[in-house]
Amino acid sequence: MKKVKTESSYYLFDNLNELQKEEQLVMQKAIDMLQNVYAPYSNFFVGAAAMTNSGKIYGGCNQENASYPLCVCGERVALFNAGANEPTTPIKLLAIVCHNPNKRVEKPVSPCGACRQVISEFEMRHDQSFPILLKGDTETIVKLESGSELLPFSFDGTYL
Repeated sequence: MKKVKTESSYYLFDNLNELQKEEQLVMQKAIDMLQNVYAPYSNFFVGAAAMTNSGKIYGGCNQENASYPLCVCGERVALFNAGANEPTTPIKLLAIVCHNPNKRVEKPVSPCGACRQVISEFEMRHDQSFPILLKGDTETIVKLESGSELLPFSFDGTYL
């Protein structure tokens, strides 16, 4: 038996102004998407934005349903929006913002497992990884270099 260690790393920014201009635009779109959230059950708001290599930015936000399994997370909505509008264009950057009106979200929240798998599929689909920005209610922003930082052992089409 051999133990193999995996590592991940991320960048930490104190505020939006420390990001590159393009990253600021995508993050601002994700923040703006918090206004369109439909979350009457969880009161957990997620706004997201995906920029494609063409420079277009597609927004998304979580959409809940009384039948909980039918809910869709904000980051998936943003990615599917980009994929529906530019199916052959790779994603360049993804930003995800979380807010809870009942409790301050003190640190950036990472995507759920389903969203991690969708991020992985988008990277595989276009053979291009992309950075992911995460933000809660504070000014702190986490930047990951790719989806593999979130899901190092993803399932992909090579198994099928």
